[in-house]
Amino acid sequence: MERFNSSPFEMLSSCIRNHSLLKTMTKREVVGRYKGSFFGLMWSFITPLLMLAVYTFVFGEVFNARWHTQSESSGQFALMLFAGLIIFNLFSEVVNRAPSLIIVNVSYVKKVVFPLEILPLTVVYSALFHCLVSIAVWLCAYIALFGTPHITILLLPIILAPLVILTLGLAWLLAGLGVFIRDIGQMVGLLTTAMMFLSPIFFPITSLPEQYRDFVYFNPLTLPIEELRLILFWGEMPNWDRIGGYSAIALLIASTGFYFFQKTRKGFADVL
Repeated sequence: MERFNSSPFEMLSSCIRNHSLLKTMTKREVVGRYKGSFFGLMWSFITPLLMLAVYTFVFGEVFNARWHTQSESSGQFALMLFAGLIIFNLFSEVVNRAPSLIIVNVSYVKKVVFPLEILPLTVVYSALFHCLVSIAVWLCAYIALFGTPHITILLLPIILAPLVILTLGLAWLLAGLGVFIRDIGQMVGLLTTAMMFLSPIFFPITSLPEQYRDFVYFNPLTLPIEELRLILFWGEMPNWDRIGGYSAIALLIASTGFYFFQKTRKGFADVL
């Protein structure tokens, strides 16, 4: 029986070795989503733009919501909410698709030479593309409402990288589990919905009582959401200690997920 390298170094080397294939599949993933539609790839820009407009109108004008009681800006709440949803959408798009990723690509399982480990990577790259488009829309709205963006926007890769690594690790883990436990997809869907409301997306974490704030930080989305708002909207430096700890955990989860995927993939063909 063929053995697959499950070392952490193989994660990086596989990306480098299959970069051309990965690029082609990611492009197909992104373009294929809008195949046959009139606007095509433009929907990746239209969708977040329309959603931001809806958030601004509903929360800013209808509900007259404010992020802080002293805030007078009707657009601030919409931008804060949208920033949180950018992180959530990146995470949820990947983990919700991961359990069925191998099942819907069963033809690749039969091909011995095909690097199955890059399938979760294509989904992550596709989600990251849409994430960056949403951030571009967010920045355009910020410029229109508040003027020149903060220089701290240059720290965006530092905020997104740990989240992407953690999400990729979960994708490998869920992709492997999904082959053997078909119910995992429904469970993940319920869990991500719960995470949306348990993350500081619709509210500032400072609005929570002190005794609950540490609990909310166990949510893997809380730190990226808070730090993204810090650098994008407030123009402040991120919390380096928390990012360092988060990055270490993300690397551990990525290594564990990749190890599990490589160890279980030899049984995929028997189950499928």
